[in-house]
Amino acid sequence: MPKKRLRNAEEHRRGAAPSSVLRRSLIGGIILAVLLALAGLAAYFNRTPNPASPKPTLPATSAQPSAPSPEATTSDKGVAVAAPPKTSDPIAFAKAATEVLWTYDTRAFSQAEHLAGLKRWMTGEKKYADWKSVTDQVPSPVLWSRMHDNQQHASATVGEGHFPQAFKTALAQDPGAITQAYLYAVTVTGNQSLAWQDSGAGAEARSMTLAIQYRPHQDCALAAVLPNAAP
Repeated sequence: MPKKRLRNAEEHRRGAAPSSVLRRSLIGGIILAVLLALAGLAAYFNRTPNPASPKPTLPATSAQPSAPSPEATTSDKGVAVAAPPKTSDPIAFAKAATEVLWTYDTRAFSQAEHLAGLKRWMTGEKKYADWKSVTDQVPSPVLWSRMHDNQQHASATVGEGHFPQAFKTALAQDPGAITQAYLYAVTVTGNQSLAWQDSGAGAEARSMTLAIQYRPHQDCALAAVLPNAAP
């Protein structure tokens, strides 16, 4: 039974609709050539750089991630999803976002409550917000209900976060390209632990590449979860 539940969760994560993958690929194109390997949209990158564009560098990252805001999505049962941290550090934000994406409690919250909490992490720029790629990380309503019957819940231990090397190389070659959307690719690694009724438990190592939007003088926000993790 434990292996079956783990397989169900894995099948859910892999079951993204084609339209969602295409949407994520388009966003991937915006965040430079690092996502070419993920999406295969070579033609997207055949553009002429704008010599008048400013030349940003990778934003400075702090040694420690910013602490999440005390605000959170709540019900009479507690906190569903922690509120996003207010930070200008894409890596710190990506690590915090990964933790909430890998954490859920079907015993205490409905899927709708969980999604409402995640929605607060998204960028307000609809052009770049791929909400479907985020909801694909969450069990479907039917699966959530079955997991609730088994009292399943998950916690996350986030380890390392970094800008993929291909992203850094592409940014160095064409710094002005990022100024259209200010989307940064960040890969995060860690572990997700699952538990359910009758002392059932399991764990797996995971990695994820997220598109984080950081415009100068604004807080970071989540734009998308990419189809594959970039090294």
